Amino acid sequence: MQRAVPEEVGLCSKRLARIGPWMRGWVDSGRLPCMTTLVARRDRVVFLESFGKRDVERNSPVGEDTVFRIYSMTKPITSVAVMMLYEEGRFQLDDPISLHLPMFADMRVFTGGTAEDYSTEPARQPITFKHLLTHTAGFTYGFFEATPVDALYRQHGVDFQAAEKPLLDMMPTLAALPLLSQPGEEWNYSVATDILGALVEVISGVPFARFVRERILAPLGMHDTDFFVKPDNHARLAANYTRSRTGGLHLIDDPATSRFLKSPVLTSGGGGLVSTIADYYRFTSFLRNRGELDGVRLLGRKTVEFMTLNHLRGDMADMGQPRFSESSFAGIGFGLGFSVMIDPAKAEIVGSPGEHAWGGAASTAFWIDPVEDMTVILLTQLLPSSTYPLRRQLRVLSYQAITD
Repeated sequence: MQRAVPEEVGLCSKRLARIGPWMRGWVDSGRLPCMTTLVARRDRVVFLESFGKRDVERNSPVGEDTVFRIYSMTKPITSVAVMMLYEEGRFQLDDPISLHLPMFADMRVFTGGTAEDYSTEPARQPITFKHLLTHTAGFTYGFFEATPVDALYRQHGVDFQAAEKPLLDMMPTLAALPLLSQPGEEWNYSVATDILGALVEVISGVPFARFVRERILAPLGMHDTDFFVKPDNHARLAANYTRSRTGGLHLIDDPATSRFLKSPVLTSGGGGLVSTIADYYRFTSFLRNRGELDGVRLLGRKTVEFMTLNHLRGDMADMGQPRFSESSFAGIGFGLGFSVMIDPAKAEIVGSPGEHAWGGAASTAFWIDPVEDMTVILLTQLLPSSTYPLRRQLRVLSYQAITD
């Protein structure tokens, strides 16, 4: 990572330093176990600090080399894998996915009832690659616990984090369940990116995890990122927590016994990776450079520009339902694997049109602002991501330091 004094890239050191006490406040209050934050501008890191313990029970300090569960920050990496195959001419975005996964032909859509007794209608159009990339295919997540379709996912074991079956073996189970909405009609965050992982495997003829390792992680030098923690890195894995009834921390994944210590049976393109701040910064730098890093080009410039456009008709509020915590709905659209800022005033948060971003279930986040040429990454380990307004607060603290 190239470092710089903030003033060299149009930031105020004194104002940027407000981030440190903000981080320490969350950790010292016992609400977060740790926090690592990076701010970069014009490809130079101007702020990188860590506070707290990666493992509170063992009093192990967090550091720049700590390995975090990044959950849904896996999705942009999977989307890059898909678009690499797109650039090879393997498919078009409006192609039905049933051309490669036939079980998704003739889908049906939930129209009413309960998980035990429900009605459906035929899907009015086939599910396409673009539907999956934009989360408009009609799928959902079982852990939302908001609809009968969510309940059906839980009943049938549609859980890409916990299932003990190969990725492709999950597809018939998922395809047999009704969609939550008609393809293309609503924005519903979902297992769509896990299906994209299966498509990568089928189209490339290479196991999804191997494709990601060999075609993305290795070329970008992301050596600490994988679908499990490599043996040499076991001691660096952070613990994962949720908020206790008293507002403190409750351990939910001990790093000494975590499932992330061994290679999974099912590799989740929607949320399976672990990574470090340095590794994920390399990925964001690749995106910021529009498909290239250190002389290695994985995607063309026009492809990355296309991915980071808003591909919805309006913002997520126009197509979604207010039950999702990774982003606000108003003023925010969605591209091919990322949220995309459309209107900061409507979103009621400082930012720039064209900013692309995403986060993970354990309160992690990143965003890239091409207007300000600025990248911010936040890593911690607290489920769920809606527990505290960390991302919105960090946005204000980052942008208020710009001076030019």
